[in-house]
Amino acid sequence: MVSSLRIRPAKRIAGEIHAPSDKSITHRALLLGSLAESGSFIRNPLWAEDCRAMLQCLRNLGLGAELDGPGLRLSPRPLQSSDVSLDCGNSGTAMRLLAGAIASHRGVQATLIGDESLSQRPMRRVTEPLRQMGAEIAGDTAPLTLIGRQLRGIEHDLEVASAQVKSALLVAGLRADRTTVVREPCQSRDHTERLLRSIGVGIRSAEGWTEVEPGPLPGFEIDIPGDFSSAAFWIVAATLLSGSELIVHGLGTNPTRSGLLRVVNVVLESERVALGEPMGDLVIQQPAKPKPFTIEGELVPLLIDEIPILAVLATQLQGTSLFKDASELRVKESDRIAATVTFLTQMGACITATDDGMIIEGPTPLRGAVLNSGGDHRIAMSQVIAGLLAQRDSVVNDVDCIATSYPDFVKHLEKLVEY
Repeated sequence: MVSSLRIRPAKRIAGEIHAPSDKSITHRALLLGSLAESGSFIRNPLWAEDCRAMLQCLRNLGLGAELDGPGLRLSPRPLQSSDVSLDCGNSGTAMRLLAGAIASHRGVQATLIGDESLSQRPMRRVTEPLRQMGAEIAGDTAPLTLIGRQLRGIEHDLEVASAQVKSALLVAGLRADRTTVVREPCQSRDHTERLLRSIGVGIRSAEGWTEVEPGPLPGFEIDIPGDFSSAAFWIVAATLLSGSELIVHGLGTNPTRSGLLRVVNVVLESERVALGEPMGDLVIQQPAKPKPFTIEGELVPLLIDEIPILAVLATQLQGTSLFKDASELRVKESDRIAATVTFLTQMGACITATDDGMIIEGPTPLRGAVLNSGGDHRIAMSQVIAGLLAQRDSVVNDVDCIATSYPDFVKHLEKLVEY
């Protein structure tokens, strides 16, 4: 990946791709496969920096993992203490899920660290409930030092819907002394629940709550679907560039991830289910621009990662679009509200930040600009798409971070964009 990209105004998006494999599901498959009683096979995992960091952490804890054709074959062993710090890189998912796993293994000791950005992200929402379960944890930001204990099942209410925190507590609950219940104010991503349910774990869920019974994890085989959050950049570009024709094959369409489909019009073909995860082929042909929209309340967790690129979309729509209840964006890899408002303002958009979101008036023509991602992969990709819509060339600096989630982004940029 180059450190900067010069982006020219584009005529349209045209072509077919397979979206990169889903990062969230790859994380969970790696973790649960490492805790299983027998071997597992992960077909087409995402080979991005975040997932490589998770895999290396698990290897340091004793996991055996070998490449096997298009996938990774896992040979789990009892979790062991790590003499080296477990480096989660930029991945909050890795840090939170690993905390749940380590905390539940009696006597296992490890320290979780991360890069500068991850070291500033709050971890109290996961460390506090794990302490309530009986875990021994030093720190509420990285580094986190954990000593596993026999945990007790608890009932915990999340103040903010978070799939990462929920998943960490469910993983810990698999080794607790009784049922663990997690309640959340609205539905967050449910990849962990779907995978556990598909392999026969005692898990139940309904609107607003999930409970898991302690018990063993069987091995499994899983095909990782395409990542909806990564495909969102091309979906928005194809929606806004007249005459575009786009097909994304094998895309995960989990309803807790695909809230963007409530805003844009697409066709889904060849729909199917793989180990609990719905997927299909997404088709956009001669798209019509959507109407201005409001993102708030229960919709926010369903598209939290897509909000920066949705802001780009909103700048080109006739009327006012609103983003509310998205304060979680301020503690992602960057303050994504501030970062989005900054770069779109540079490009001439009429956009205002609020405490928990943004107000965008459209349409406004975007002008080329020199932009900096601040090391946030989703901001960098949103800036690239904005550059395709601008009236003059743009330069996006610090794009190395895109490899965190989408190593083939530049290759797909070159394949899909017509000038």
